[in-house]
Amino acid sequence: MPLLRFDLVAGRRPEEVRSLLDAAHAAVLEAFEVPDGDRYQVVHQHAPGELVVHDTGLGIERTDDVVVLQVTSRPRPREQKEAFYRLLVRGLHDGCGVAPSDVVVSIVENTDADWSFGHGRAQFLTGEL
Repeated sequence: MPLLRFDLVAGRRPEEVRSLLDAAHAAVLEAFEVPDGDRYQVVHQHAPGELVVHDTGLGIERTDDVVVLQVTSRPRPREQKEAFYRLLVRGLHDGCGVAPSDVVVSIVENTDADWSFGHGRAQFLTGEL
């Protein structure tokens, strides 16, 4: 927890995808202060033309390197979210060559009752986590 779902234009090599995942995990660790083993990431790759990411009128130009990231998480303070955005963009740029203009993030919040990590139990509610 949190759960990160990446949408990418297909064509990156496996090591490039792994670098993206590692950079995002580093940002999660620092900004959200979760344990290192708390890593849940899913990658969806789309054919060119199947991922449409406009700029919402901000004048942001995108390339085929665009990374759309949806983070599902327990509620986080604004400061943690802003730190995550900043750290993520820096990590993706420095470690993967992704331009900051090619990073789009949406955080979806839920509660402890919305998570089960296996065995049909809600571990946040049972006290296992």
